[in-house]
Amino acid sequence: MSSEQTSAFAPIIETLKNQQVIAYPTEAVFGLGCDPDSEQAVKELLALKQRPWEKGLILIAADYAQLAPYIDDSTLSEQQRAAIFASWPGPVTWVIPAKRQTPHFLTGHFSSLAVRVSDHPLVQQLCRQFGKPLVSTSANLSGQEPCRTVAEVKQQFGESFPVLAGQVGGRLNPSEIRDALTGEQIRQG
Repeated sequence: MSSEQTSAFAPIIETLKNQQVIAYPTEAVFGLGCDPDSEQAVKELLALKQRPWEKGLILIAADYAQLAPYIDDSTLSEQQRAAIFASWPGPVTWVIPAKRQTPHFLTGHFSSLAVRVSDHPLVQQLCRQFGKPLVSTSANLSGQEPCRTVAEVKQQFGESFPVLAGQVGGRLNPSEIRDALTGEQIRQG
C-alpha cells in the first residue's frame, strides 16, 4: 500500500478508535460502520439509522480470523465451513452461532451473528489497518435510498460526516444472507 493510501486511511482509523461512525464503500452501496466492541459507537450507528438493536447487525471483515472472536466456529461442520469459505471473500453474509460473550448490542435478540468477509479492496484495507471487523449496515437514513457515492453520503449525513472516499463495487443488490447451519437463504442478494 502506498503512503498516499495509508494517509487517506489514517483519519478514518482515528475516527473508529474514537468510537465514532464512518461511511465506506462496499460491494453494492456505501456502508455505515463502527468498532464492534464499542457499545457507544454501535448505539450511535443505530440511532443514525433509526434501527432497533433487537434486529442485530452484520460484521464485515478482511478475513475469517478477524471474525473468530465473535462467532462459535466449533458449531460448524466441515461441510458448513467449506460452504462459507467457498463464498468468501465475496457478497454473501452468513449467520453463524455467536460466542456467548459476543455483546447483545451486536446480536440483537438472536444467539447468532451475521458476518461477511468482503472482497472490496477498500474494506479489506480498512479492516486490516483497524485490526478487526467493522459493524456494517447500508448508509442511508430511514426511508431514504442507500448511498452509492460520497456525494450522496454527504447529502444524507452532512458535509462533515467521516467518509472513506472510493467507489462501490458493481453489485446492484445488498449481500445475500444465508444461515450457516441450514444453508437456507434468508435474504436474496
